[in-house]
Amino acid sequence: MAVSFQDKVLAILLVAFISLKPTSSSQHHHHHHHHGLKSLHFALFQHETINKTGYIIVNGVTGPGVSQTTTPFGTLFAFEDPMTVTANRSSKIVGIAEGASITSGLDGLRSISIAKITLRLKKYTGSISIVGGTHNIKPSDHPVVGGTGDFLFVQGIVTSSPVNLTGITVTYKIEFHLYWPPYATQASLPYK
Repeated sequence: MAVSFQDKVLAILLVAFISLKPTSSSQHHHHHHHHGLKSLHFALFQHETINKTGYIIVNGVTGPGVSQTTTPFGTLFAFEDPMTVTANRSSKIVGIAEGASITSGLDGLRSISIAKITLRLKKYTGSISIVGGTHNIKPSDHPVVGGTGDFLFVQGIVTSSPVNLTGITVTYKIEFHLYWPPYATQASLPYK
């Protein structure tokens, strides 16, 4: 299905940050200060369940039918997906990816996606907004276009990659590569 919403943020997402006990090497996070810039890198998992956390709002007009990986061209899909610390759907929920995508590829595999990823982590709380193109069965990079709370002024890339595309719930690994620009003052940076 237009699961894609990996972006959701992924969703492709959203997606979750740190101070979370990693259960595998893919969930660890790193804080860096490079040339005075603060950065944060970590991964979460987005779970999208068709007709429960993700819905087709408008059916597309042509192309492949609806499946776990495709939707017809022009399909509008909305989602509100949980984000967890591991690929297991029952692991700790630390965020929500909410947004929408429109199938933009005639092959039914590509879409334009927007998402807001709200995170409640031990040291970071706030949201990250992303936008960009999503490929439903390949990794996709989504530029960060804004943030709130501890993510105020944040920039970077959120990468959504399919982990499990079978069954009614699909899973995406959402990798966050976040940076705070030089003009973000010490007072506005999330150093709790």
